[in-house]
Formats: sequence, structure tokens, C-alpha cells
Amino acid sequence: MDRNAAQKASPSYRLAVEDPDFLMHDEMRALRFAMEYEKAELVLRNWGVRSTVVVFGSARIPSPEAAVPGTPRAHLAPWYAKAREFARIVSLRGGALATEGRLRDNVVATGGGPGIMEAANRGAADVGAPSIGFNISLPHEQEPNAYSTPALTFRFHYFAMRKMHLAMRANALAVFPGGFGTFDEMFEILTLLQTRKAPPVGVVLFGRDYWEEVVNFEALARHGLVDSHDLSLFGLVDEPEEGWRWLLAHGLEAHTPAAEAASEEG
Repeated sequence: MDRNAAQKASPSYRLAVEDPDFLMHDEMRALRFAMEYEKAELVLRNWGVRSTVVVFGSARIPSPEAAVPGTPRAHLAPWYAKAREFARIVSLRGGALATEGRLRDNVVATGGGPGIMEAANRGAADVGAPSIGFNISLPHEQEPNAYSTPALTFRFHYFAMRKMHLAMRANALAVFPGGFGTFDEMFEILTLLQTRKAPPVGVVLFGRDYWEEVVNFEALARHGLVDSHDLSLFGLVDEPEEGWRWLLAHGLEAHTPAAEAASEEG
């Protein structure tokens, strides 16, 4: 037996980066936070992802093929199809299909889970484009959907860092019907835009009837709790093409691949 076996077996002898007990100390929270930022940052940079179009929406909305008529939320399945089509449009026309060595723009990014997130990642995959899944560790573990690009599928412990990565490259935000999580993410972006803590980006809310029913935006302005011009921070749309056109009209720059541009001109 090695005379120094006890010394080698001691936790104190582990390299710091190989010592999970050390890394999980409260005192190491700042470093864990920094590592969550840097890991995703380096991967995205290596992939040439310069900008994204972020898609939010409910994880509970089923795909049309999985929806069972008469069951809760089955009536929402058409939004899955529309999110999928919107992501196809963005991926084909936005610049995600850049040739090797070129920077990628308007890459579809989601929270990585099921429902609307799956639909958007799936739409990008339909046209062979990369897409990003920013997953989060939850008490009831979230599983990544099968359509985000594996090398661009991340998992975060901190909601704040996940939100930061969702926002920091966003050229636009598309919000489909959703619940508390969707509202949280949507209003955080709108607040950053309202307070000018983020550069101006287009925000489209898909589903006029849904959003006009669940949020009385006009009442907020009428009561003086937001300025009337704050309501111009977003647009209400119903169809994927309509959403794409609204974003283009409100500052989104498309970086259509050369081959696609030549085809459209022809």
C-alpha cells in the first residue's frame, strides 16, 4: 500500500476544478455564475453566432400530431405549427445559414424545452439551420427537445444567466401564447427596452385575440402606469409572414445567404 494513500485520497488534494464539493460552496457562487456565462459565450463565439431571434411561448402547447381533440390545450396546437413556420422563415432569410467561416445572424434561440420552444427549434432544423436551446435545471427536470442543435444545447442553473444569454444577442423577440414563464421573459425584455437598458429590437406578440384578452395593455397607458409610446415597443400579429414583415419594418436586418438571394432575384 502507498505510504501516502491517505494524503492522495483527501479532498484537499483534489485539483480545485475537479472538486465538486469545493465548487458548490456558497462562497464560490460568483465563480459558478461566471463559468455559466463563459461556457455558453465561448461555444456561441466558436460557432460564429453573432445575433439571434428569440422565440418564447408555452411549454404546454402540443404539436398538431400529438394534440388529442377535446383535451386541454389541444385548441392551442395551431400555434405550435405557426411557431415552427416562423422559425423556418427566420432561419432561411435571416442569416443562420451562413457559409462556413461567415458569422451567423438571427439564429433561432429558445428556452430549449417542449411546446413552442420545440416548435421553433424544429422549424430551424426543417431547413438545416442551427438553433440554440438555453435550458434550465428545475426541480422537475426539464428535458431538452430533440430539435435544438446538440452543440448549441446548453443547461443553466441560474435563471439570471440564462436570461442574460437569451437577451444579449437578440435582434428580435417573438412571443407566442404562454403562461407565467412566458410573461416573465416577455416583460423583462420590454422593461429593458422601456428603460433603454438594451438596444432597440423588434418584439412581436403572436395571437392578437390571446394577448388582448389576457393583458389589457391599453389600460396600463390609460392609468398612466406606462407611457402611450411604450405600447409601440411591440406589435400584435397572427401569421408567421406577418410577424417577419413587422420585424423587418421595425429594424431587423436580414442577412439572406447569397444563393438564396440570387434565387429570389431570379
